[in-house]
Amino acid sequence: MTITCFIRYEIEPFQKEDFRRYAQAWLHIIPRLGGKLLGYWLPHEGSNTEAWGLIGFDSLATYETYRQRLKADPEAQANFAFAAKERFIRVEQRTFTEPVQPA
Repeated sequence: MTITCFIRYEIEPFQKEDFRRYAQAWLHIIPRLGGKLLGYWLPHEGSNTEAWGLIGFDSLATYETYRQRLKADPEAQANFAFAAKERFIRVEQRTFTEPVQPA
């Protein structure tokens, strides 16, 4: 089974460039640690506070292994610290989805 971690962010609208920097860092960290990065998206028109990240995994067990690597990785921890210091993320929600297969 494959799963996708759908991350919905509520961001500070006047700190969009800080979120862009944060997301750009994940573009090389996530694949290095075992996630299949599908991408990050910033608001363009409409809502100016909602952004998304999508990461694929072969299973929840693969995701758990990835999370352990994330916690131990200095570059990942520095990116989390940047977000905490600058406070451009108001809310972060994770939902795990699976693809609909043909019957």
